[in-house]
Amino acid sequence: MIDRRTFLAGTGAVLLAAPLAAEAQKSERTARVGILGIGSAPSPQELVKSVSTNPFWLSMRQLGWVEGHNMVVERRFGESADQLRTGAADLVRLKVDVLFVGTAGLAKTLQLETKTIPIVVGRAEGDLVAAGLVDSLARPGGNITGSQILNDDLVPKRLELLRALVPNLSNVAVLREGVTLSALPQIGARYDQQAAIAARSLGIVVHTFIVHRAAELAAAFLGMMKNHDRGVVVTSSAFMFVHRKAIVDLAASHRIAAVYEFRTFVEPGGLISYGVNSSEMQRRAAVYVDKILKGARPADLPVEQPTKFDLVINLKTAKALGLTIPQSLLLRADEVIQ
Repeated sequence: MIDRRTFLAGTGAVLLAAPLAAEAQKSERTARVGILGIGSAPSPQELVKSVSTNPFWLSMRQLGWVEGHNMVVERRFGESADQLRTGAADLVRLKVDVLFVGTAGLAKTLQLETKTIPIVVGRAEGDLVAAGLVDSLARPGGNITGSQILNDDLVPKRLELLRALVPNLSNVAVLREGVTLSALPQIGARYDQQAAIAARSLGIVVHTFIVHRAAELAAAFLGMMKNHDRGVVVTSSAFMFVHRKAIVDLAASHRIAAVYEFRTFVEPGGLISYGVNSSEMQRRAAVYVDKILKGARPADLPVEQPTKFDLVINLKTAKALGLTIPQSLLLRADEVIQ
């Protein structure tokens, strides 16, 4: 059965809804927010679009924070582990008030540079306690807090979805990256372990492909074809998100059924996703950034864990792949894209 429990805080507490901008507390000083992201620096046009549509920035505005008015945003990007480390060091030198990143690997990269500047991680892909980034979910204790999604715990369900979609499925690939997670190799290792255990229980052989740059994606899919992998579980780290359109197109051109972790991969043509609502997590991350800018300490803000997971299916893609979606899956789906 697909779990549809509500999104709760790690301690069981539910955060209050964000106030409207008119009611938001105004800061008397200019806040400095640092962003570390994967990929190349966006163009001015891309940046304007992101700020006007991204749930994180929309929520920050609702909370009273407006870039260029009472908030300065410093952004640094990198396409390799070394470039990300350089960007992290630069942000720390600027002495920003709070740092925001999307994943645990990027949070670790920042923490290697500072143990004092607060860091909010939007959707850590693994266990922050096991990775040594926080002391506990209830009381993180250091300079990192945010949300974690424990993607490895959902691997069995994603493999089950592929087996339900692809007749006589015997070989499956796992596609993940070694850029943002190079600082936390234990998260990738745990993912592989969970995938291997789940595959054995289902009678499936799993092959893992790890890419370190976008140019390696095409070769990974050729390797899947060589292995006769008819399905692939795509991890959705920040690197994969940036290159999601290329991944979706490669899966389509090689006629490989792919299951993703976020709806944002299904919108541009991905087959199916099972995971958390990433937009909701970005909104909640803004709440934590706001709290820190108003004086809260990350050590006292509990790490949240979502427990509601959405199933999204793209029927057009299924038809193009010659797949018939079982009625049982359609009835379970939270959204079906025609």
